[in-house]
Order: sequence, then structure tokens, then C-alpha cells
Amino acid sequence: MLRKSYRLSDTLFMIFVYMALSLLSVVTILPFMQVITLSMSPAQVVNSYGFHFIPTQFDFSGYQQVMKNQLIWTAYGNTIIRTVLATAITVVLTFLGAYPLSKKSLPHRTFWTGFVVLTMFFSGGLIPAYILIKSIGLMNSMWALILPGAVSTFLLLIVRNFVHEIPEALEESAKMDGANDIYILRKIILPLSMPVLATVSLYTAVHHWNAWFDSMLYIQTESKQVLQLILRKIILDGELSASGTETSPVAVNTQTMKMATLVVSIIPILCVYPFLQKYFVKGTLIGSIKG
Repeated sequence: MLRKSYRLSDTLFMIFVYMALSLLSVVTILPFMQVITLSMSPAQVVNSYGFHFIPTQFDFSGYQQVMKNQLIWTAYGNTIIRTVLATAITVVLTFLGAYPLSKKSLPHRTFWTGFVVLTMFFSGGLIPAYILIKSIGLMNSMWALILPGAVSTFLLLIVRNFVHEIPEALEESAKMDGANDIYILRKIILPLSMPVLATVSLYTAVHHWNAWFDSMLYIQTESKQVLQLILRKIILDGELSASGTETSPVAVNTQTMKMATLVVSIIPILCVYPFLQKYFVKGTLIGSIKG
């Protein structure tokens, strides 16, 4: 009887889980379908009442205006450069910071780990950060968007816990064969850490791809701004010029243009995520083990 009740409770739990996941999938997919449909629909469909999940008529004028706008492509390039450069720097610094913290032989390891954790709860704030960026001459520069957040404490701790779980016997056997610390780090620890580094890369890339507030603060030149800030201006203002200036408004439906810009801006992340998903899940689960 107990076994039968246990199986029944398991079945009910799995039914609840699948229903919750199905509901979450619907809530996630339907708005995305709405955006795609509106981006390729004419004005009469966009302005009509109700939801539009499947295109009934096609009008690609919004995409045409997005493709012709030089400002969007300039911002696109700035965002790609920022994302790639920031992700590479963050992965390198996070790995090099997490590796020594994972070693029991590090002097005062508990103190340094606590010192790092302390930065998760206390920060200087927005105004001191702005004054610092301005005083060291990073204003209106790509480095103002990359360097302040180059190392995330949360990601550093995840990598540290992941590396801590790697058996020390691997390093000891390599040292017995004559390998030095640099060789061990490069040939043993780094390859085994690829899942968690892929997790760090995905977290960092998505963060920098979606970031716009720091660009609004530190970047004054329009040609140096990132895509998400330009997208925000388009959504708020509802106008986009064909030449990237304010003198020639586009004669297309505002909603169509907004949705087309949204679709164009999220394509790279949608293309990259499936290739990193398996590493993302594995790295998060293993890196979350307390060490």
C-alpha cells in the first residue's frame, strides 16, 4: 500500500511539473510569436484588435527600414565588440581569480574568499562609480562599459566551487610526471573547467548584449552607443530615420518598425544559446556544490 501510494504521489508530482513547464513554455513562446508576427505584418493587421500569433498578411517594410538604417548597424557592431571583448576578459579574469581561491594551500584562503564575498553585498553606488569612470578618463569609451563589471563575484564563486571539486590526485600525478603548475593549469584544469566556463560565457554575453543603462551614462557620442540603447530610443520615440539622423522620419508603421528591430536584436543570442545550453546546465549544477 505504501509503495502504491508512493508511486501515486510521484505520478501526481510529475503531472504538476509538466503542467507548470507547459504553462511556462506557453507564456514564453506566445509573446515571442506576437513580436515576430507584428514585425512582418501591415498596418491594418497591427492596428486591429486582438492577438496576432500567426501572420495572415506580410509586409517587410519594417525590416527594410531597419536594414537601411546605418545607426542601427553601427550600434550592432558596437554591441558585438562589447559582448565578445567583455566575455573574453571576464572568462579569463574569473578563471584566474577562482583557481587560487579553490586551493587549500593558498595562505589565508578563508579571509580572501570572505573578502571577495563581501563585494556581493556592498558597493560604492552609482555616483561614486560615475566619478571614478570620469576621473580615470574612460568616459565616452568602450572600456567604460567593460572594465567596471569585468569580474562578477557570483560567477567567480561558481567557478571556484567547480574547480574545487576537481580531484587533487590529477594534479599530484601530473607533478610526479614532471609537469609544472602552468602546464597543469593549461592542460588539465582548463579543459575540465570548460562546462563552467561556458556557463560564465553565456551569463556574461547575455548581460552585455542586453545592457543599455551604462551606455546611457558613460557614452555621449551617438555613433558609440550600443544596440539596446538605440532600440530603447526607437521604442520610446517611435521614430527611426532612414539615414540614422533625426531629419528624415520613416513612413512605416511604428509598431512594425519596433517589432522588426526587436527581432533583429535578439537573433544572435538565439543562435548562440542552443550550442551552450548543455554546458550551461552542467556548469551551473556542478559549480553550485558547496566547497
